[in-house]
Amino acid sequence: MRIVETNSPEETWELAAKLADELEAGTVIALHGDLGAGKTCFIQGFAAALGIDEPITSPTYTLIGEYEGRLPLHHLDLYRLSGPEEALGLGLDEYFDVNGITAIEWAERAEGLLPENLLHIEIKADEQAGARTFRIFREGDA
Repeated sequence: MRIVETNSPEETWELAAKLADELEAGTVIALHGDLGAGKTCFIQGFAAALGIDEPITSPTYTLIGEYEGRLPLHHLDLYRLSGPEEALGLGLDEYFDVNGITAIEWAERAEGLLPENLLHIEIKADEQAGARTFRIFREGDA
């Protein structure tokens, strides 16, 4: 398990870029955190590190964004789903692609449908200090 604190969006992007360099195709990232914690900011930095120059926005209304870079990036935002029952019809397993990386915001809403060996990233925001604490671990490491 790794715990990292960032104090600006730029530092969050730097952390995301380091992870993008470390991760292999086929990785599924489960992002956890309250609204405004920094999940989308993290994905923006991750995408930039993969060479994706399209703007990355929260796909809350479309649920899934697909981007081509050094590795394909599938960005899923399950915020609008009430739980795993609603996620069943999305064909999530199609995005657990050995050729790309899948990053899922609000991943807990698809509990039981996600692959083993997820990379979890829990983000806690301290709005007063402007800091974010990232807890990064694999399934079973918690």
